[in-house]
Amino acid sequence: MSDNWTTALSRYAARLHATAEGRHHIASPLGAWLLLALAASAAPASSDETDDFADALGVSPKQAADVAAALLAEPHPLVAAATAVWHAAGADGLAGWALPEPTTAGPLPSKAELDAWAREHTYGLIETFPGEPAPDLLLLLASALATRVSWTEPFTPAPAAELGGAWSERLTTVLRTPEHGHQAFITSTAEAGDVIVHVAPAGGLSVVSVAAAPDVTPERVMAAAYTIALAPRPDRTSLFDLPLGETPLWTIREERRHERRTEFLTALLPAWSAQSDHDLAADPGLGFPAVTRVLGRLMNAPAGRFDAKQTAVARYSRFGFEAAAVSAYMYPTSMPPETAVRYAELRFGHAYAVVAVTEQPEGPWHGVPVFSGWVSEPEDVPEQDLD
Repeated sequence: MSDNWTTALSRYAARLHATAEGRHHIASPLGAWLLLALAASAAPASSDETDDFADALGVSPKQAADVAAALLAEPHPLVAAATAVWHAAGADGLAGWALPEPTTAGPLPSKAELDAWAREHTYGLIETFPGEPAPDLLLLLASALATRVSWTEPFTPAPAAELGGAWSERLTTVLRTPEHGHQAFITSTAEAGDVIVHVAPAGGLSVVSVAAAPDVTPERVMAAAYTIALAPRPDRTSLFDLPLGETPLWTIREERRHERRTEFLTALLPAWSAQSDHDLAADPGLGFPAVTRVLGRLMNAPAGRFDAKQTAVARYSRFGFEAAAVSAYMYPTSMPPETAVRYAELRFGHAYAVVAVTEQPEGPWHGVPVFSGWVSEPEDVPEQDLD
């Protein structure tokens, strides 16, 4: 499968994260993108909506539909994925809509049944389905994505004072990378300049954290994070190409030792969690006005107001990562030898971006960013995680 759709997904993610305006949050751009891909499969081959879908999706509607079908037919072992299309009684025009085979289809469920569906497909991480089914609701599209993984090697607790910056005064304990298993490096990016990177692996899914200088905008840091997360082998800046001393992002020191390896990097990060609600209708660039026009034509119904929402949760801890998102589109509703050895300690001590990307050398889920977010509200390592 062509991987250019993940590049398109990066662009879509930039639009979605921009609606959060730099606030602490978690989201699943992939979850919203899947809803568009489902609806795009109902668009005529040549229409204004086809162009609108292509602009939002970043690929042709047909390719997006093929990608969605492949992801749902061959689920990643660490990512639960589900989609559904529910309709009101007597809704016409849906028989010709070629939905991916794993997609649930049927009459509109009750609110209690929708909540149960959300819990079932998110490991119970999301208990309430986003949005309320209105009495005149004709059609409801939904997607759910979830993961719950343990790090290959857990972090070790460290005093928050070592993190430096303002967060060190708010926290007691942070996370330090183990001696082996994690990646930490410095790289230069076109989007955000020099950044620090930490990669926590979980045997088939990795969470990539990227921080830039404090004055770099969240949009630029997020763009850099996606570029790095999708790169097979990101370039790394040698510590010998950087000056010794301290910056807001790192401290580099040098010793004389008998070592074959000449560069060592560790990283300090805070634990964090997030619960976010996103209005997917807030930006027309997210593509849902086109969904309304296509589905209205499909059902021979007048174009009306629509709701598009996403609820997402995540927790990043000493031992692992869990995240889930439920996205919903509702149409329409009544409401809208001795050598120099250098050591670096990378400190994620101010707001930074995270991207969770799947790994699957053979299959449609290789290099797919599933969740991403902006971390600006760190948390102490829970007492139970210190044991």
